[in-house]
Amino acid sequence: MAAWWQNTRTIYAIGRNYVAHAQELSNPVPKKPFWFVKPASSLLQSGADHACFPGKAESHHEVELGVIIGVPARKVCSERAMDHVAGYCVALDMTDREGQNQAKKEGKPWTACKGWDTSCPVSDMVPASRVADPNKLSIWLKVNEEAEPRQSASTSDMVFSVRDLISALSQVHTLQVGDLILTGTPEGVSAVVPGDVITAGITELGLEVR
Repeated sequence: MAAWWQNTRTIYAIGRNYVAHAQELSNPVPKKPFWFVKPASSLLQSGADHACFPGKAESHHEVELGVIIGVPARKVCSERAMDHVAGYCVALDMTDREGQNQAKKEGKPWTACKGWDTSCPVSDMVPASRVADPNKLSIWLKVNEEAEPRQSASTSDMVFSVRDLISALSQVHTLQVGDLILTGTPEGVSAVVPGDVITAGITELGLEVR
């Protein structure tokens, strides 16, 4: 289902939802979900050129399972959370790591270093009816067609499940139709530079993003 992102108003990005990723960046594993927001202007169709943060020569890749909201959600319990899902995609949460580390050091928000234009390439959507269990999907990412993926994990490794993330978010924000939840990235994040070609996907869904 192409161009679903044209209805996206807000992108909610979950932080540190894979233990190994939190550890590789020397961050504590959260005891409850936390998130930041990327603006809709950061969205980019798969295959289009994306750029580093303005003035920077590299960015870090983070592959994530994306959850697209199909029914508005406000203060929903986890047991009913999946009723609000339209479908799933694979997304890249491109990151200005140097900027993020500096922002963290200074106690400032991450918005700029996570949300610049083109920092969120996304694939087409697979309808929720075709996904038996979003917590049992294989996600991966390669750079320049390398033989081995730089990132590879199962969504079963997530600290917080899809239903729990939707419920937690909806206690604070009204999730609107088309809103996108990025469910966190596994370990293996690393730098890419202009000219590198990223390919990422979800094996069971046949989805890819570049």
